[in-house]
Amino acid sequence: MWRNVVAAVPWLLVQVARAGEEKVQQLDEVVVSAPLQHRAEELARPVTVLSGEELRRKIGATIGATLQNEPGLTSQSFGPSVGQPVIRGQSGPRVQVMSNSLGNGDVAQLSPDHANGIEPVLADRIEVLRGPATLLYGSGAIGGIVNVIDNRVPDHLPERPLTVTGEQRYHSVSDQWISQLKLEGGQGPFALHLDGFYRDSGNLRIGGLAIDSNAVRQSDAALRGIELHNSDGVIPNTHARAKGGTVGASLVGEQGYAGASINYLGDNYGIPPEGLGGEPVRINLKQTRYDFKGELREFAPWVQALRLRFGYVDYTHTELDGGVAATVFTNRSYEGRLELAHQPFGPFQGVLGGQALSSDFAAVDSGAGQALVPSSQIESYGAFAVESFRYGPGRYEIGLRGETNSINPRGGPRRSYTPISVSGSGQWRIGEAHTVSLAVTRSQRAPQVQELFSHGVHDATHSYENGNPGLSTETSYNLDLGYRFKAAWVNATLDLFHNWVSDYIYQQLTGGVYNDELGRFQAVCSSPGACFPVVQSQQADAVFKGFEARATFPVLEKGFGIVDLTLFSDYTRGEFVRGGDVPRLPPLRYGLQLDYAYGNHWSAFLRLTRGERQDHPGANDSPTPGYVLLNLGLQYETRAFQDAKLLVFAMANNLLDENIRNSTSYLRNFAPEPGRGAELGLRISY
Repeated sequence: MWRNVVAAVPWLLVQVARAGEEKVQQLDEVVVSAPLQHRAEELARPVTVLSGEELRRKIGATIGATLQNEPGLTSQSFGPSVGQPVIRGQSGPRVQVMSNSLGNGDVAQLSPDHANGIEPVLADRIEVLRGPATLLYGSGAIGGIVNVIDNRVPDHLPERPLTVTGEQRYHSVSDQWISQLKLEGGQGPFALHLDGFYRDSGNLRIGGLAIDSNAVRQSDAALRGIELHNSDGVIPNTHARAKGGTVGASLVGEQGYAGASINYLGDNYGIPPEGLGGEPVRINLKQTRYDFKGELREFAPWVQALRLRFGYVDYTHTELDGGVAATVFTNRSYEGRLELAHQPFGPFQGVLGGQALSSDFAAVDSGAGQALVPSSQIESYGAFAVESFRYGPGRYEIGLRGETNSINPRGGPRRSYTPISVSGSGQWRIGEAHTVSLAVTRSQRAPQVQELFSHGVHDATHSYENGNPGLSTETSYNLDLGYRFKAAWVNATLDLFHNWVSDYIYQQLTGGVYNDELGRFQAVCSSPGACFPVVQSQQADAVFKGFEARATFPVLEKGFGIVDLTLFSDYTRGEFVRGGDVPRLPPLRYGLQLDYAYGNHWSAFLRLTRGERQDHPGANDSPTPGYVLLNLGLQYETRAFQDAKLLVFAMANNLLDENIRNSTSYLRNFAPEPGRGAELGLRISY
């Protein structure tokens, strides 16, 4: 596989160089990460696309925080610097976060304290995909795919020789400053991309006590009977600093492009304390990424496009306990994918291809010399195909993916799996106003290395993590039913889902503890302050069901502006077939949003969200109370000078200063969500 990829690189460069210097025709808004390139409204499964001003308004410090107000999406926070996206209650390995259609190469899926190696402030577009198209990128994504798209490897010639975009943000809730600069340009067949950012923030302010002592003693057996050190109005050790940048260039022609980029990310952030008064735990993350991307279009009568992507990531994640290195996570990964989109063949239009991933992973305690997760060679090879066609009043899409996955731990037996996934969907227009869609998916996921082999104390999560080498392949059967209604007086969507999962893999608090002083497991801690709660990887059949609903009504359209009212709600429920609740699921949410626009310059919004109490937290976990979240935003855009655009925006978040406990978070009882804060920003593009 790798020899074929390497051999294709010089051939692709030569072909692009011969292609000329004409600009690539820009398509209408499509789901660009799905090579079938359908418009969003033509997809049978829900798709979320954030770009332009909407993305700028919703950007948070993490991918999860950026997406947390979208239907069916929340964030699995671990303090303010970590936010993994959660889709319909699924997170971690069931939600694949990608950078420009390639895996991100970090270890964010392996543990809730690990930040994503993607900076959302640099994104041009974020797409959340579900349905057959997800099989192009990996199996087992029950939740879906989050594809963060930027132009670090330019795929088209810019409209002008040089474009400069600068942005400055300030958020009072943590005294956070974010600076971002992006330069793009080109001449002749060459296109260039430069970007960089710097983020500095203090400790997070909250609307009450940091630690919910009663809930902690209920759920954490290691902290029962201990007087906890608590703080009011602020979470200590949550200050953070991050910086990064990218250099990319491409050769662009009429028939395609080829280019490469280098990206660096450095992030140092703190873990909220557990109340024992010990040394603070911080994370020092460093990632260097190299990308190659190319595309050739219509070089043969039956070919629409041939796309090649290759990435290498060198990732290091060091957990510092009181400033001393503890567990060090390293991952050096190579990933390549080749996609062939063919010309319409009768009614069929689609894409097929292959993907290969190889990584060297390790998680070692640098002090004790013991491995939390043994050093492992991880390999995955997959082939996929997705086809779409029209028949009568319907549009249909089918997808198939087969993989071979292997994990070869040092000193242990090799594990091999062969997940097979298949998906189909249909969409039917009923008159001008109604659209109905149905999607059925059967997907399989192989267990990950930490789910199998974790064995030891993890300082950042303050737990003893116990893997299960006997885990088998997880199989999910998913059913989605959607309805769209579009008329002059309302635009409404309703999506229902029901998922049956065999051998669902999850991490569960056992209720027992590990005594670090004595080196043994106990039912009750005999040495207060020396114990860690035990988290065990387990497997059981589970059922998930829920919905997302949204309706937008034009309320007012007069000379002094346009006002729209949006009502929204989402819900996910997860239960084990043998009885009990799946842990860490979001509660029922509902609310309303008022949007105002005046001309092409002014816009504003007011959003009110009610989150109900989560009474189904899972075994040995604590429920979370309900909350009301009120946000307000205002922005003004104008031309500053010559062709420069100026965007000024201001937002007030959590105006009621609620002390919100996030039910999807492992740290729900130690780190509430941000309290009342104001965000100010200025963006200039030229």
